[in-house]
Amino acid sequence: MSFNQFNLDPRLLASVDRAGFVNPTPIQTRAIPVVLSGHDLIGTAQTGTGKTAAFVLPILQRLIPAPRRRAQALIITPTRELAEQIHDTIQTLSRGLRIGSATLYGGVSAVPQRDALRNGVEILVACPGRLLDHLQQGHARLEALTFLVLDEADRMFDMGFLPDIQKILKYIPKKRQTLLFSATFPSEIRDLAAQTLTHPQYLTLGLNRPVHTVAHALFPVPRHLKTKLILSLLKRTQTGSVLIFTRTRHRAQGLARKIQNSGFKVTSLHSDRTQNQRQAALNGFKNGIFQIMVATDIAARGLDVEKVSHVINFDMPDTPDAYIHRIGRTGRAENRGDAFTLTTPDDNDMVLVLEKIMGKPLRREMLPEFDYREPAPAPHARITRPERRAVSVR
Repeated sequence: MSFNQFNLDPRLLASVDRAGFVNPTPIQTRAIPVVLSGHDLIGTAQTGTGKTAAFVLPILQRLIPAPRRRAQALIITPTRELAEQIHDTIQTLSRGLRIGSATLYGGVSAVPQRDALRNGVEILVACPGRLLDHLQQGHARLEALTFLVLDEADRMFDMGFLPDIQKILKYIPKKRQTLLFSATFPSEIRDLAAQTLTHPQYLTLGLNRPVHTVAHALFPVPRHLKTKLILSLLKRTQTGSVLIFTRTRHRAQGLARKIQNSGFKVTSLHSDRTQNQRQAALNGFKNGIFQIMVATDIAARGLDVEKVSHVINFDMPDTPDAYIHRIGRTGRAENRGDAFTLTTPDDNDMVLVLEKIMGKPLRREMLPEFDYREPAPAPHARITRPERRAVSVR
C-alpha cells in the first residue's frame, strides 16, 4: 500500500515524500482512513510504529480547505519532549500549507506562547498544566475546536494529569472528533474514554510484545559490578547511538559521569535538568554530538531518535510495559536494534514475565575475560571514638 491510496492533498503527499516515508506503517494504514471518515478512535500501538503521522496527516488533510487562524485541533501529550516531536512532525508535513501550529508547555516563558495564541494558529500541541493556565487566564480559546487528540493517555494518568484533563474538557465543544492513544487501559483511562469519545473504533497493534527487529540479551552480574560491566560492555561492543536507562535520576547522573570519565561522549536526561538542558541533551544525542545518553523513564516514551543501535537497561524496569517502551527506542522503522539488560538475582521474577510475553527464553551472555568473582568492597567501618569522661579541674 502507498500513501497515494488515502487520496491526500498533493501538497501533503509531497511533504510525505520529503520526509522519507515510503510505505504507510500498519497503524497508519488502519488509522488514517478512520480519522478521515470522522470517527472517534481508540488506538493502542507500540512507540516507533508511526503513530504521530497516523493522526497528524488526516488532521492536516481535513484542515486544508478552511484554515481559520483559530485553534481547530488540540493534541494533549504528557511531556515537553513529546510535544516538540509532534510539533516537528506537524511542521514537516504541513510545509506549503497555510496551517500554523504552536506548542504550550511549562518550564519555559509563557510570553511567546501567549503571542502565538493571540496571532492565531490552527493546531495546538500542549501539556495539560500549561494549557490549563492559558485557558484560565483567557489566553487560549477552544470554542472552534473540531479535533481533540489525547496521546499517551496512560502516561498522563501516571504523571497525575487526569484532573487537569477533566478541567480542560470543559472548555472544549462537545461536538468534535476525539482520538485517544494509550499503551495500557487501567480503569481510569477506560472511564475517561467513556466520557470523551462517541462510538469509537478500536485499533490494537503490536502491544503485547516488543517489535521483531530488536534482539534481546540478558547480562547477569552481581549488583556491585554493574557499573564495571557496562563500561566493559561499551568498550567491547560496536555501537552507534546508545540509550541507557536507569531507575533514578541520581543514578543517571552518577553513571553518566563515570561513562564520561571513561572517554565516551555522553549526556543525560532526567527530571533534575532544566528544560533548556533537556532540549540540549536531546538535540546533541540526535545530532551525534553525544554517542550515549543516560536517561530515566522520562525518555522512555515519545523519544524520537532515528537509528538508536542499542538500548541498555542498567536497571531492570518495574513493569513489562516499561521494558517494551524502553526498548522501543531501537529497532525502529524496520532497522535492526539490540536491547541489553543487566540483571541481578532480584530481577529473576521480571525476567520470567518477559520470557512469557515473548514466548521464548531470553539469551544470556557473559563477557569474556570479565572478572565476575571480584568481591564486593568491604562496607565502610564505623569509627568509634573513646567516650570522653568529664574531668574536674580543681
